[in-house]
Amino acid sequence: MAATYGEGDLEDLVGVVETYARLTKPEDRIFVLLNPTGKTLAGNFTMTSKPAGITTLPAGDLGLPGNTSYRIVSGKVGDNWLAVGVSLAETDHLEKIALTSFGWALGIIIAIAFAGSALLASRVQRRLDRIADTMVAVSNGRLDARIPLLGSGDDIDAVSSQINAALERLAALVEGMKQVSTDIAHDLKTPLNRLKLTIESAVNSDEKGAPVADELNEARAEVDRINETFDALLRIAQIEAGSRKARFAPVDLNEVVASIIEIYADVAEDDGKSLAIAEGHHKASPISGDRELLVQMFANLVENAIRHSGPGTRIEIKVGNRGDKVVTEVSDNGPGIPPAERERVFQRLYRVEKSRTTPGSGLGLSLVRAIADLHGAELSLDDNRPGVTVRIAFPAM
Repeated sequence: MAATYGEGDLEDLVGVVETYARLTKPEDRIFVLLNPTGKTLAGNFTMTSKPAGITTLPAGDLGLPGNTSYRIVSGKVGDNWLAVGVSLAETDHLEKIALTSFGWALGIIIAIAFAGSALLASRVQRRLDRIADTMVAVSNGRLDARIPLLGSGDDIDAVSSQINAALERLAALVEGMKQVSTDIAHDLKTPLNRLKLTIESAVNSDEKGAPVADELNEARAEVDRINETFDALLRIAQIEAGSRKARFAPVDLNEVVASIIEIYADVAEDDGKSLAIAEGHHKASPISGDRELLVQMFANLVENAIRHSGPGTRIEIKVGNRGDKVVTEVSDNGPGIPPAERERVFQRLYRVEKSRTTPGSGLGLSLVRAIADLHGAELSLDDNRPGVTVRIAFPAM
């Protein structure tokens, strides 16, 4: 508008302002042109003050009805004063729409959040109810009850998996206790009967005036065998309780294996067998453990191999690192263990030879498993073709 004003050509400027004012409602846009004395030359409102630059004024200050504000830019055009303004009603209306929209959106989001929370809480409650139902079933004697898993890997699934693992362990321990009770009754019945018969024979011999030293020595040997069985059972229970972990210290399995070979090489040779370090044996990293128990474990494995293999059997021990594990192997080329029996031989008092005519209590491999579990080791039996390999993988320090 200012560009239409030429020097002394006020008429064109007045005409432009009048044209704009005539074609626009004051509710939308406003125009006013004042001469140097403040007289209105053209426009659609009256402006008493002359603020320079950009200002925002309410309609009341401009002599216009309503409570709408106007954004005004004003300044001098020649000696005259020109002001042009635009109503903020549309902006205010858009602001109201935006606030209303945000309000509705917030309300909908809150409603969705509450609904989602209620749904999630209901779902979590159902899963917690399943956990509670499982624990009630277990407390009522159903040790096979397990918590169903969704497979989502969330926290509840992780906790449920740990509870299921604990229940598996509990069921195995209870089953083991039942098996032990049965096996103790079975295994001790025979030696107790033999002990009774030996004592009766000694009494009869004494009544006849015959010497009874042989019978008493036989009875003492039978009592010693019974005591050894109970000592082994108590030792396994002590190991499984974990009390020996307080004695853990760095242990060099190479040194342990060397001492076992030194002790048992002559024993194996006297029995027509051989005991040696296997090919592929390497210097292994130390592990954290109880040296006394580890010696006991390897001694049991070697004694087991010597006792249950025929003449000419070769027994070998190997130690080495495999990744983050220290793996030991005790192998022989004897008769081996049938695949169906390999897991059961670790049960207390279980023996592959059902007739039980050979020496032994069936607790040697049970003690081996208890020691391996105490050390967090993985224990497995593999076919050596022929014979068997007992593999124990310890976590390295």
